[in-house]
Amino acid sequence: MSFTKWTRVLALILSASIHVVVADHESGANNLLRGIIESERRHKSDADAQSKNVFGHPLEPCSQNGMAKTGFDRSGQCVDQEGDTGSHHICIDLSSTSSNGKDFCEVTGQDNWCAKDMPCHEDTNKQCPVERWCVCQWAFAGYLALADGCNAIQEIECKAVNIKAVEAYEKDKEKYGDALSCLKERCKLKKGDAGMVV
Repeated sequence: MSFTKWTRVLALILSASIHVVVADHESGANNLLRGIIESERRHKSDADAQSKNVFGHPLEPCSQNGMAKTGFDRSGQCVDQEGDTGSHHICIDLSSTSSNGKDFCEVTGQDNWCAKDMPCHEDTNKQCPVERWCVCQWAFAGYLALADGCNAIQEIECKAVNIKAVEAYEKDKEKYGDALSCLKERCKLKKGDAGMVV
């Protein structure tokens, strides 16, 4: 758990402990725990509700039932999360086939986590294959270069791509112009879409 999340949990505990009247030790602890869980759930829901996709619509889940749960925070969505220095905003369908037959992990030289089973979207006590996954927007840019362009990569799930990726690429077109062009092409973005400033 990140330092920021621990700080938030500690603040919630302190806040909740001030407001909880403890009738007996066991029920008071249960009430406190329920309050913390509910507060975290509300915070997560608020963040997810504010996240937009490249079309300016509510961000759709990247992972779904029957596949491993993705997202920097393992919410199933490519949300913009404090502490996510990799900016895991791009949803790629790792079960799709690229033109060169290689997946994201093979092309970028990472451990082959792309072919592993991880906790399921619908039940983290079970294991499911990695299929649709939120990848780091900076690694995505490198993936394009190493794969020989946009036409050689796996499918992009545009409705699950966070608009923050487009915004970041727009800020440095010299460095990330190819990644921006690929999102425009694959997602069929046009002027007037939320992610398109020009």
